[in-house]
Amino acid sequence: MASELQPTSSTETSAGGQQRLTPIHPRDVPDGAFTTRLNVRFSHCDPAGLVYTPRFIDIVNGVIEDFFIQELNINYHDMIHNRGVGLGYAKVDCDFFRPAFMGDRLAFTPLITHLGRCSAIYSVHCFRALEEVMRCRLVMVTTSLHTNQAISMPTDMKAALSAYRDNCR
Repeated sequence: MASELQPTSSTETSAGGQQRLTPIHPRDVPDGAFTTRLNVRFSHCDPAGLVYTPRFIDIVNGVIEDFFIQELNINYHDMIHNRGVGLGYAKVDCDFFRPAFMGDRLAFTPLITHLGRCSAIYSVHCFRALEEVMRCRLVMVTTSLHTNQAISMPTDMKAALSAYRDNCR
């Protein structure tokens, strides 16, 4: 059975009629949520000193790897290399609320918004001090690295994600 976590943000409507997420305050993040921090380096930035969008995606993937190891106690690398389970993204989208600059200290908090048979949806919130600068939505699909087909999520992974999601409610 798939379950949903209600979003912790509201939306606003732009002049063009598009719905846009609004940033949340760090106090709106559940107490039990995992957070990791990162200093923005020169290598993360474009010539203007702003975090380059593709680097943000790479950073968020690193956050997910850290989350697996440090919070779920699942070795992300072992899952791929020894167990043959792919942890790829079927979809990635980001909302940028403020620019992030070289020298910023950012905090990243992943939340689970959906847990299905072979997929999980993560909402990764990125804060600089008290403001949300970016939110990334990742749809991760578990696949067999032998057949490149979607497979049921390994039971230990699903149990750990479910427990984390429940702890963050």
